[in-house]
Amino acid sequence: MENTLPIGVFDSGTGGLTVLDALVKFDKYNNENKEKGSDKIPDFNSEKFIYLADQANMPYGNYSSEKKTDILIEHILKDTQFLLSNKYYRAASDTVFQQDKEPVKSIVIACNTATAYGSEFIREFIDKTGIELKVIGVIDAGARGTLSTFEKEENGSIGVMATVGTIQSKGYENTLIRIKDNLGYTGDIQIFNQGGHGIAEAVDEEPDFIDKNLQEPREDYRGPSLDNQNFKIDKTLMNIYNFDFDHNKMLCDSKDTDDCQILQINDSENYVRYHVVSLLEKIRNSSNPQPLKAIVLGCTHYPYLTEEITKVLDELYNYKANGDYIYRDFMVKNVAIVDPAVNVADELYIYMKEKNLFNPSGNMMNSEFYISVPNIANKNVQVDSIGRFPYEYKYGRNEGEIQEYVKRLPFSKRNISQGTLERFKNSIPETYKLVKEFNRSNPKTKYLQKSARIE
Repeated sequence: MENTLPIGVFDSGTGGLTVLDALVKFDKYNNENKEKGSDKIPDFNSEKFIYLADQANMPYGNYSSEKKTDILIEHILKDTQFLLSNKYYRAASDTVFQQDKEPVKSIVIACNTATAYGSEFIREFIDKTGIELKVIGVIDAGARGTLSTFEKEENGSIGVMATVGTIQSKGYENTLIRIKDNLGYTGDIQIFNQGGHGIAEAVDEEPDFIDKNLQEPREDYRGPSLDNQNFKIDKTLMNIYNFDFDHNKMLCDSKDTDDCQILQINDSENYVRYHVVSLLEKIRNSSNPQPLKAIVLGCTHYPYLTEEITKVLDELYNYKANGDYIYRDFMVKNVAIVDPAVNVADELYIYMKEKNLFNPSGNMMNSEFYISVPNIANKNVQVDSIGRFPYEYKYGRNEGEIQEYVKRLPFSKRNISQGTLERFKNSIPETYKLVKEFNRSNPKTKYLQKSARIE
């Protein structure tokens, strides 16, 4: 309960920076009297954040489909331990860890899958430590934010777009139903789930799902395809998907795209197109569906693609076949896109106000950013030609074999691609400034060569 300590935020990758960005920009209260009302100063302006991206072990959403949720829980607990500890490595080659990182005073689980599968275990772990520490997950906050778009007696549908793991956990579905009943909503509110297989992976440029250097299909592709039974590209819907084939954004085994026998998605917007169309098709083909009114972005990577999601929804609202609008009866004109991060920020603020945990003299510009990379010093670890865990190894590990699979290092150009950094710069510019400042002036990154600094 030391108020000068930082706030911890973690995710399976860099997608959780969208949650951090909501905290960074949050301005719903007056900083002087803590009452409601914007004062044009960020409410967490005097707070330091410590962010962890468990990039080496991501995506978390695939562990459940591979029946490996026990080792997923281990990863999540190790993320928590990192935030509470003082340990990190300066570089992947270091054999001795540093011990000058601060512990945190509260934790935000900026990952929907980690919230669904790990939040109760994190709270049990915190209880065992004897520390009084608030842990906030994104699912409850997101469910409340989504339901707030409905009147108490209004009918409509909610689309949950999340990782396959989050969907399989029924975390959002169960939470939406529970909060709907608790708050007294009486309308016919239907819930449609869409496991966004490949979207988060495309955002983080996971090579099993996207490879911008390719010009033709490959054997190790794991995204939606013509013969993927769980995520099948339906050739009868090609005009509706409206995929962009330019610059190898779709990979086809024929020069004539109408003759593709192998078809692979190779661009994040095309992943969005596949999944938004699939969601509307579920609604259209269901029994007595209510029109889609809101989509909750149940994965922290998805807010990076809000513009693309909105664009596809607009196309579908206006799509005609044989003179008839195909989807207008199944969606409202302006579907609300709900990012749970804002609700997380509000919940954290209220807690810190109640507990008097605001830092009286801190500075947001002192925030720190860490990412996990494979620990090649561990002889049990396997990596591929580009230094990442191969899919079979990543999801083939077993729980209970406690070891150091990864090292957690400061963000740098050595562990984050230029394309990803450009996305940060364009999509979350305020948080990008914090990342740059950490790389530029923090003593923990002074060792970095200029070529590795984020500028």
